[in-house]
Amino acid sequence: MTLRPGWPEDAPALAQAIAHESVAAMLVRVPWPYRVADAEAFLALPRGPHDPNFLIETMEDGAPRLVGGIELMRSGDGHELGYWLTPDAWGRGYATEAGGAVLHIARHGLGLRKIVSSHALDNPASGNVLRKLGFREVGRAARHSVARGREMPCALLECALDADDDRPAMRIAA
Repeated sequence: MTLRPGWPEDAPALAQAIAHESVAAMLVRVPWPYRVADAEAFLALPRGPHDPNFLIETMEDGAPRLVGGIELMRSGDGHELGYWLTPDAWGRGYATEAGGAVLHIARHGLGLRKIVSSHALDNPASGNVLRKLGFREVGRAARHSVARGREMPCALLECALDADDDRPAMRIAA
């Protein structure tokens, strides 16, 4: 698995990977139907140095394949972890692996001490990923889903990035 920034030429592959109603309906900001123009607009968004945003790629038959996305986005006075995977990549551990890498970047590269996230209550698999990453539920709320066109009940979670973590810092290329 590789995490890398998205480029304008990724728009068709991004649209193909995320354009599943079963994916869009679990996310807050993603429209349904999702088109190449939506992917182009997303890839053109300005990104700050403290707002990591990655595409998730795997190698299949010797060629890279886009299977998802993960990002830390500013949320109030902190950062929120968001991610998605295309349906045929579900259950393979990619979200957990990518999430672990991004949390490591958050702690060691950005010096963050807490990350929040949420998941739709009708998406327990996402809750399982977040718990594996060390998130703990702190409440429930309704969040508006663009794809659903309505509020969806969500679990709210947070992860303390322990200052006493004795694991060695990950080397990050600039």
